[in-house]
Amino acid sequence: MAEQTGRPLFLVADNLWIIMNFSIPNQLTLFRFILTPIFYILILQPDESSRLWAGILFFLASLTDWYDGYFARRFGLVTRWGQFMDPLADKLLVSTALFVLAQLHYLMWWMVIVIILRDFMVTSLRIFALYIGRPIITSVIAKWKTFLQMAFIFALLIYLNIPGLPDIKLNNSADPWLLWSTLILSLIVILTLYSGIYYLIVNRAHMLELGRRILRLFYRKQE
Repeated sequence: MAEQTGRPLFLVADNLWIIMNFSIPNQLTLFRFILTPIFYILILQPDESSRLWAGILFFLASLTDWYDGYFARRFGLVTRWGQFMDPLADKLLVSTALFVLAQLHYLMWWMVIVIILRDFMVTSLRIFALYIGRPIITSVIAKWKTFLQMAFIFALLIYLNIPGLPDIKLNNSADPWLLWSTLILSLIVILTLYSGIYYLIVNRAHMLELGRRILRLFYRKQE
């Protein structure tokens, strides 16, 4: 049962009716979902003004990531819906930005794929832990990883909006490994993999439980 706090409630249909507290943190999370596809569309446009607006939207979306967590903890507005959707919104924003920057030949595809796969795996495990009602163990390393990813993307967007700077497209560089964007992303990939491995180790009980449930489903289908 949702607490009767006087805040407006909305019903979301997905086979079952889910009651969600539409508080400020949840509004900010939804706002981040809305900004992500707009950012993607804008940055693909050829004109400079669209690229500038894409950078501004990414910065605003990144701010909502900090503020929704702050409001949720500060005013006791943590909800299961927010615990589920907030990290999903983060991963969608970062993955979309990395994907489109690789699509525009500013980042190496394999690095982007490694980051996206790691984040998808960790997010899936987090969702499973929420589903079975067990706490998930996080780390400061993971939080720094997310911060550095967003800071790197924002720095790259700023660079792309400053006229006259050297071109850093991979397909126009004689040695793309020496580009500052490639070097920094390489360090982020290492940190991303390290935090992912640590995350799986400290939450191995959830991994084992997920594996057991998958095996049970598999054997049931074989019967």
